[in-house]
Amino acid sequence: MQRAPNAIQFTALTKDDLVRLYAYPARLRFPWIRINFVSSLDGAVTVDGRSGALGTSSDHDVFMLLRDLADVILVGAGTVRAENYAGARTDTHRRIRLYQHGLGGARDGAPPPIAVVSASAALDPACRLFTDTKRAPLVFTTAAAPAQRKRLLAEAGAEVIEAGDTTVTGADLRAALAARGLLRVLCEGGPSLFGELISAGAADELCLTLSPLLVGGTAARIAVSPNALPTPMALRQVLVDDDGTLLTRWERAATQG
Repeated sequence: MQRAPNAIQFTALTKDDLVRLYAYPARLRFPWIRINFVSSLDGAVTVDGRSGALGTSSDHDVFMLLRDLADVILVGAGTVRAENYAGARTDTHRRIRLYQHGLGGARDGAPPPIAVVSASAALDPACRLFTDTKRAPLVFTTAAAPAQRKRLLAEAGAEVIEAGDTTVTGADLRAALAARGLLRVLCEGGPSLFGELISAGAADELCLTLSPLLVGGTAARIAVSPNALPTPMALRQVLVDDDGTLLTRWERAATQG
């Protein structure tokens, strides 16, 4: 039986330590899809429909690092609407340093683009995703989505990509990301997109923060899908902050050699 790693005190870690702990696997040949979520101790993924109230200082630090490490940020259309997504804000200097060390980032320090999954292309061209960003977003949609919607999104600056006929599956996403050389993938939700990645066997890693809160209410869980697919995961690390926040990282056991 695999032994769980000992918890590491978050405040004892340097910025370089965190980069080492969260770096993507070396020499990737295919997209590695990392999912990042925060939940309460009783499993709530939002408070009053938003995830921000669950965040803590250490969760925010890791959230920003994960964005700096990524080539692209993948998110579902429902989360874009609920969270009023804008383009990613990242640390320009850290992105350059990460690139120089072969750990992701970007040569010019530019932030990663947001890639939105919407089978029906149901996005508002006037929303912050298009108007408050330094990088044009990608929209993964379908051939069946209304042509006028796709045209309006393209006119708003998006790269509109037909990644399926009537649905966008996890396999479709992997193929579309691979075709663009986007291998370090950070998925920030929502639950339906995470559920699709699980169903497709495309969730390589989960970074799950447990916020030291009990919420109750009717909030959703972090993943939902029509069918269950139990997926063994291996615990790689546990960080604990002084306020009780637990930052865990899990990898899909089947991907390990």
